[in-house]
Amino acid sequence: MIATNPAFDPSNYEWQHLADPSETGYSLDYKVALLGHDLKAGTCDFLLQFNDAGGHCPRHRHVGTTTSLVLAGEHRVTDLLPDGSRSERIKPAGTYALSPGDVHPHLERGGDEGAIVFFGNHTSNGLLYELIDEDLKVLAEVTLEMLIETWK
Repeated sequence: MIATNPAFDPSNYEWQHLADPSETGYSLDYKVALLGHDLKAGTCDFLLQFNDAGGHCPRHRHVGTTTSLVLAGEHRVTDLLPDGSRSERIKPAGTYALSPGDVHPHLERGGDEGAIVFFGNHTSNGLLYELIDEDLKVLAEVTLEMLIETWK
């Protein structure tokens, strides 16, 4: 169990566990909890929970503006660079970030104790993410509307 501030209780949220054992190259295994959304305003807030066993969310690139706040544990982001190299960013609990969109696709996971991260997503055209294959080609676009439908 990840140590959290007593005012924040992860069990108060409805978590959806997502995993894909067929994924190669990394372990796709994480949980997501929808907090709220406003389709007209182009916003969607959710929590991601990463385990301590190296589980990741899908390889992706943020297209819309995204805010993040590491609530517990350590959030590790591995940028996938066009030349095949990787660059890792380690964000301890309390780290806040605001990005207008990512230049490079990346992988996200928790540290040795896992992580819980808040994400606020904002879009003017509905597009939030691009899912990326191992060759860094776009597999699919994820829109705000698609994300909201998934949780219904």
